[in-house]
Amino acid sequence: MARRGLLLINLGTPDDPGVPAVRRYLKEFLSDPRVLDINPLSRAILLYGAILPFRSPQSASAYKKIWTERGSPLLVHGQDLAHKLATALGDAWQVELGMRYQSPSIASALERFRSGGIDRMVVFPLFPHYSSAAWGSAIEKLTIEARKRWSDPALTIVAPYYDHPAFIDAVTGIARPLLADFQPDRIVFSYHGLPERQIVKNDTSGNRHCLRNESCCETLTTVNKNCYRAQCFATTRALSEGLGLALHSWETTFQSRMGRIPWIRPYTDERVRELAKSGVRRLAVLSPTFTADCLETLEEIGLRARADFIAHGGTELRLVPSLNSSDAWLRAITAIVKDAAGGPERQIPMRT
Repeated sequence: MARRGLLLINLGTPDDPGVPAVRRYLKEFLSDPRVLDINPLSRAILLYGAILPFRSPQSASAYKKIWTERGSPLLVHGQDLAHKLATALGDAWQVELGMRYQSPSIASALERFRSGGIDRMVVFPLFPHYSSAAWGSAIEKLTIEARKRWSDPALTIVAPYYDHPAFIDAVTGIARPLLADFQPDRIVFSYHGLPERQIVKNDTSGNRHCLRNESCCETLTTVNKNCYRAQCFATTRALSEGLGLALHSWETTFQSRMGRIPWIRPYTDERVRELAKSGVRRLAVLSPTFTADCLETLEEIGLRARADFIAHGGTELRLVPSLNSSDAWLRAITAIVKDAAGGPERQIPMRT
């Protein structure tokens, strides 16, 4: 039987936490018109005049706080995940990791598949929700690189899996024992934010639905089925149900905003302070949009948000780890891949 390839795609990370490497990463990332979706001249002025000179040293300092002996946590978890999947799936599959920005690149992953004689592959973005800035950009880059080859590989692209039962089960499996041990007063589901204008661009109703009222994301319809914010709320509903949470014990927020333009609300940093001031003493934070721990989880939430929470009256903020390379995540990936591509020849075994 012909071997198949499984390509795991994540956003990317600097090669090291020094300012030059972080600057290179931010330059490639923020030069993407799907990320900074403004006219090219304005993007260049903003990038070279403000972001790179000032944000590069700030981001480098933040990366240094979470960097490990093996390197960036995002890359380390991705490498471990790819290795475990390759071992579990056996010789019938070749598993590779490719980053949208920096290394290891998507192009290098495709070259490794070519060298291995793989011309049929399943593409698994390691972000559960659809956004043009992440999911759309990664698939666009993949398509461009694939078409550079004389013989285009056959690609099966896994659709956003924000409410897939296997994904929900994996997250709840990681979170449940930690929440039971911590006994939080409140649980926040914090997702990466997006500018409001990017949400409105996906409104198929002629800009009559998205962000027009506070309840626009409460249900998924044909109008907002590709809305990132609505998909995040759907994930929260599924996770709260899977965890058996009381109705008013949790909420959805959005983090990592940049600049002064409106981003989707509520804002995580504001709610963390408000919750502390309101009397919440033990706060748990889950970040389901990040399948691997990274700068946004470990530094932004685990360090900065925790310090902010305590400074405003809270006692403890506990970050629930991402899926990383856990066995629960391995099992979920194979289940989702099976739904997308007819199923791998060998299922990942349950481990004890």
